[in-house]
Amino acid sequence: MGNETAVKYKPYNRSSIKRAPQWERIPEELREAVDVVTHVLPFRTNQYVLDQLIDWDRIPDDPIFRLNFPHRTMLDPDDYTTLRDLVRSGDKKLLAKEIHQVRSRMNPHPAGQLTHNVPRLDGEVVPGIQHKYAQTVLFFPSAGQTCHAYCTFCFRWPQFVGEDDLHFAARDAAGLAAYLKRHPEVTDVLITGGDPMIMRTATLERYLEPLLSPELAHIQNIRIGTKALGYWPQRFVSDVDADGLLRLFERLVAAGKHLALMGHYNHPAELRPEIAQNALRRVLATGAVVRMQSPVLRHINDDPAAWNELWTRGVRLGAVPYYMFVERDTGARSYFELPLAEAYDIFRTAYESVSGLSRTVRGPSMSAFPGKVLIDGVPTIRGEKVFALQFLQARRGDVVRRPFYAKFDPAATWFDQLVPAFGERTFFFEEEPVADGPSVLGRPLDLVGA
Repeated sequence: MGNETAVKYKPYNRSSIKRAPQWERIPEELREAVDVVTHVLPFRTNQYVLDQLIDWDRIPDDPIFRLNFPHRTMLDPDDYTTLRDLVRSGDKKLLAKEIHQVRSRMNPHPAGQLTHNVPRLDGEVVPGIQHKYAQTVLFFPSAGQTCHAYCTFCFRWPQFVGEDDLHFAARDAAGLAAYLKRHPEVTDVLITGGDPMIMRTATLERYLEPLLSPELAHIQNIRIGTKALGYWPQRFVSDVDADGLLRLFERLVAAGKHLALMGHYNHPAELRPEIAQNALRRVLATGAVVRMQSPVLRHINDDPAAWNELWTRGVRLGAVPYYMFVERDTGARSYFELPLAEAYDIFRTAYESVSGLSRTVRGPSMSAFPGKVLIDGVPTIRGEKVFALQFLQARRGDVVRRPFYAKFDPAATWFDQLVPAFGERTFFFEEEPVADGPSVLGRPLDLVGA
């Protein structure tokens, strides 16, 4: 175990945050926003984030504060006023109705995640699985559908708000194993959430154990999406079962699997504490790889210097810069989104300031309905300024890495706001028959909505 003294995890929600030592340092108008906005969007933080990551002398502009605490402008002004008045009135029935209506307007299922990505097996929906790209299956274990702290931008916010029609999870791995046995084209399984690292090691092991079956030898790579490296590094250092977790990682690697922790680092402040660096070192010592990814976010990391520090420090510690995403079209999108042109400028400026070891990163990338769309430049071609685009992943494998162009729009913030360049009526992938899901050698997979 590391030298850090074991600290008990202490979370805070909308009610208990008022008992946190730092609550009195928050101005009244921000306290009101916490009370109102968290009726719609989930709120959860912890004592480590409050004590070690937030600079309380800089609130509300401190990026980690904005990453954890809601602001009133994360909601439409009229929605905020209506909700505030209903909260004050005490009318729980009308408040619940308004909350549901506001959430339904916030695009709770971006990119068809629950309408076109959920597979069937023998005609029955397989719970807790998404299969958008042929080689990769996402798995949502029910025990991992929360986090050590919630990010205010999170595109999976519907998982945490307590509405059954928005929640998505599997109680066990039986359905996953059965599905994978029938799909030998799948090489990668991403365990996601929420955050799988919220689970005890013994629970996580029960979900992972089936992936070591000889019948699933085609599963080469196990990915675990996690924010714990930044929000609760104690999980890998001083928690009671931290050493057991690392032994599990070693076992997966020894079994011949490539194990990758997809580390969600949104700001370099999350990598500055010694315990966070120690957590990263301990994970890497097991033979696992840590890949760093984050969306580019207004108010949080819309500064090339932040990305430079994040990537260079991460590389020095052994992590691999992986993705800069564009903020998805869901939740408090209007608060965090940037014009695509600005996101590209941030990426390019940061990219040119780092060495080749950090240039493994790809971006800015939009996880849109057709696939992961990379903004590859803003050239002028035949006198027309355009976005140069390509798919890094796609529902149809045959469109990956085929360059295409969209008319330059300085105000566009998402893929569906773009139109083809050069007077074309449609993008090339819209002109050909498209199945509503991934395909294998031209054969569409059986997906909900297909």
